Amino acid sequence: MTAPSLLAALAPRRIVVFRALQLGDMLCAVPALRALRDAAPDAHIALIGLPWAHAFVDRYADLVDELIVFPGAVGFPEQAESDDGLPAFFSQMRARRFDLAIQLHGSGGVANELLQQLGARANAGFLQPDEAHRHGCFIDWPDELPEPERYLALTSALGAPATDRRLSFPLTARDHDEFAELRAKHGIEVQRLVLIHPGAQLPSRRWPAERFAAVADGLAAAGWQIAITGTAAEAPLTCAVLGAMSAPALHLAGATSLGGLAALVAQAQLVVCNDTGISHIAAAMATASVVVASGSDTRRWAPLDHARHRVLADYPPCRPCMFRDCPYGHPCAMNISVEHVAETARDQLAQVAGAHPGTPGALHVCIDSPSFEELHHAT
Repeated sequence: MTAPSLLAALAPRRIVVFRALQLGDMLCAVPALRALRDAAPDAHIALIGLPWAHAFVDRYADLVDELIVFPGAVGFPEQAESDDGLPAFFSQMRARRFDLAIQLHGSGGVANELLQQLGARANAGFLQPDEAHRHGCFIDWPDELPEPERYLALTSALGAPATDRRLSFPLTARDHDEFAELRAKHGIEVQRLVLIHPGAQLPSRRWPAERFAAVADGLAAAGWQIAITGTAAEAPLTCAVLGAMSAPALHLAGATSLGGLAALVAQAQLVVCNDTGISHIAAAMATASVVVASGSDTRRWAPLDHARHRVLADYPPCRPCMFRDCPYGHPCAMNISVEHVAETARDQLAQVAGAHPGTPGALHVCIDSPSFEELHHAT
C-alpha cells in the first residue's frame, strides 16, 4: 500500500511559501503555486516575499492569500544583507503556527536554515548535493530541469501534481483600460507593433543599446511600428536606444504599470528583449519573442516553448555568469550579432497570424485596426 503524501497526511490549513525574489522568478513559480492551491483548496497560503510582491499577491489572489514581507538576511542579495530583522521576524512566524513551510527560494543551504526557524509542523524544500538530510519532504535540487519544472518537482513530491504547467499573468479590467488609454494617446497599431525592451536588472545581462537600436531600425524599415519599453528608472537606457535609432519610435519607458505593460505585450506581435522579466511575461501572454540571453543559464531560464520564443545565446567558458558587471569584455553579449537577432525577429514575425507591416519607416500608417472592444473580447 502506498504511503500517503505529506500533504495528505498533514491536511494543512496554514501553509507558508518562502520565495523572496523578483518578477521573472515569481512568474516561474506560478505553476507550482497553482498545483499547491489545487491540492489544498481550503488552506490559507501565505507568501514570504519582497515588498514589491504585494502586487503579485493581488494579481494572483486565487493562488496566494497573503504576503509576509521578508526583512532580508545575509546570503540573500535581493535586499540589503542584514540579519537585524530576523529575530522579530522568526518570533512572528512561530506565533502563526503554520502547518507546512515550503522552501521555493532556491537550491537549499541557507534558505533551508531560514525555513526551519519558521517553526512550522512540517517543512519541504530542496537539498544541495553536499547537504545533510532534513526532516520533512526534501528532494535533491533538480539542476537539469527548467526553472518552472524544478518547483513542480517539489510540489509533486508533496502530493500536489501539476495540473497546468503553463505560465500565466491574469489581466484585470484596469490593465485593459490602461492599454486603451496608451493606444489612444500614442497611436499604437497592434497589427504591426514590435516591442523593444533593452533593460535587465544586471548590466551583465544586457545586450548593447546600440544593437537594439540597429535591430529596431531594420524592423521599422520593413514597416513595423517600434515601441521601446522599460521602467522609469531605465529611461537613460531606453533613451540611448531611441537616440541611436534613425527611424522614429514610440518611447513608452515609465508609461505603464506592470499590468499595463503585460496588456501591451499581449497585443504586440513580437517582443525583442534580454533574458529578464518581460520574457516571462511574453511567455505567459503567448506573444512571440526573441530573447538575447547574456550570462544567464539558458537551460534553466529559457521559455519552454522554443518555437514561439527564440533564445539566442553564446557560451564562453565563464557562463553562467555570476557577475553584476562583466570583467571579461562581455563576450556572451558581443558574440550575438545584430544580423542574427534581426533575422530571427523577421522569421518570428513571418509566422505570427494577423501581423501586418505597414509603410517602411513610418511610425503611424493608420491601417485598419480592430476596436479596443474587439481586442478586449479577444483576450
